[in-house]
Amino acid sequence: MKPVAASGGAPIRVLVVDDSVVIRRLVSSMIDDDPELEVVGVAANGKIALQRIRQLRPDIVTLDVEMPELDGLGTLAQLRPEFPNLPVVMFSTLTAKGAAATLDALAKGASDYVAKPANVGSVTEAMERVRDDLVPKLKALCRRSPVESRLSAPGTVTPLRPPTPRRAPASRVELVAIGSSTGGPNALGDVLSVLPGDLPVPVVIVQHMPAVFTRLLAERLDDRCAVRVREAADGDVLAAGHVYIAPGDYHLTVARDGTRLRLSTNQEPPVHFCRPSVDVMFGSLVDSVGAGVLAVVLTGMGSDGRDGAGALRASGAVVLAQDEPTSVVWGMPGAVVNAGLADEVLALSDVGPRIAAVVRGRADAGRNQRELSA
Repeated sequence: MKPVAASGGAPIRVLVVDDSVVIRRLVSSMIDDDPELEVVGVAANGKIALQRIRQLRPDIVTLDVEMPELDGLGTLAQLRPEFPNLPVVMFSTLTAKGAAATLDALAKGASDYVAKPANVGSVTEAMERVRDDLVPKLKALCRRSPVESRLSAPGTVTPLRPPTPRRAPASRVELVAIGSSTGGPNALGDVLSVLPGDLPVPVVIVQHMPAVFTRLLAERLDDRCAVRVREAADGDVLAAGHVYIAPGDYHLTVARDGTRLRLSTNQEPPVHFCRPSVDVMFGSLVDSVGAGVLAVVLTGMGSDGRDGAGALRASGAVVLAQDEPTSVVWGMPGAVVNAGLADEVLALSDVGPRIAAVVRGRADAGRNQRELSA
């Protein structure tokens, strides 16, 4: 057993589930190299994994999608009733089949996923990519509870930072812009499914996902929503009641084209290690739409979206952020809130209805944050 981690607590206990002996060894070695993580067991399939979970009580599980006897989806179906709060990170392939299975897993209660790298030069390079993606997620998904994370001293809770002064918002919304990452696919489903089909403005979204994944996500959301949802394409002209999701591995920007708004995509360097980046999309909206933007930051790791939200808010845009208790990871929305950039901090179930209300009229925008800060 490892000693106390540098963070001051016990290492995060990880169960590694994969049918490949080589992958189990590589992933275990990679995890054990980090002083804040500890592999407490491995399993070759879902049946063994369920037994190990009951015996070892890990803090988090990495779960391969494709396995014999009991695959990842079957394991999740049996795991969730017994362990509803155990974080699970899926291992999937960068294929249409892998993407579909991953989205199914997220819908069934998986916390996040890591895509196995394809077309890399060596096993070492492949595992370095997995490590860079997986290790931060293991740590983020095992942070302290929402209330504990805001404890500054025994018995005290740090209050939410009130919004900073800014220009008066525009009289009407011209466009809704949403950024999300970890936990985002399910959150987007909850938000978009309550928007009316005749929403009088377009919606643009950056969700941190690979290319194949964003196309399938758009198709699935389109099936369950009244608004039309599609993966964005370079040159698209925005239309009211339509939702455009940035394609994976491409930044998405919005520019004014006469009386219309037109999308562009590019593969310029990642921002905050992300492409697409929320900050890139938000930044493009400062000049093209400005105060007419309703910006929304949902659950996700890191701080992508904070700087862009600040620039939009300074131009008069309204900024909404998901609250901590309903976020899978309160990184992105937390960064916005803690920077004093959120006009309102909302539970996920309130975000969609609030978007619809603010689009209709901004008279009481900011009410929720003022009540929280009072």
